[in-house]
Amino acid sequence: MLIGELSRRTGVRTHQLRYYEAQGLLKPSRSAAGYREYGDDAVVTVNRIRNLLGAGLSTEVIAFMMPCTTGPVPELKPCPELLDGLRARLQALDAEIDSLTRSRQALADYITATERPGS
Repeated sequence: MLIGELSRRTGVRTHQLRYYEAQGLLKPSRSAAGYREYGDDAVVTVNRIRNLLGAGLSTEVIAFMMPCTTGPVPELKPCPELLDGLRARLQALDAEIDSLTRSRQALADYITATERPGS
């Protein structure tokens, strides 16, 4: 199938599909005329990519993880590098959450102090 058909079947815009290709996540073949040609398995691959992006993973991490994934959900095989990458991303998210929590509390304290009578 051509890129337009893959876009229609997955709901992902063609420029995003080209980006996934540039990141090494999709590997279409080329027709004699130079058009990208995707197999039916590309639909599953795109759905897998979208689900992993939805989990907050970067395309760089996803490219690293792809050999350890199967199915559209995806299902993850217990590859050591996969677990290391997932744990690192979880630690980064925890650090971001902690930072945002501190920022939120500081902002709430400023609001409270500003709203006090006589301030």
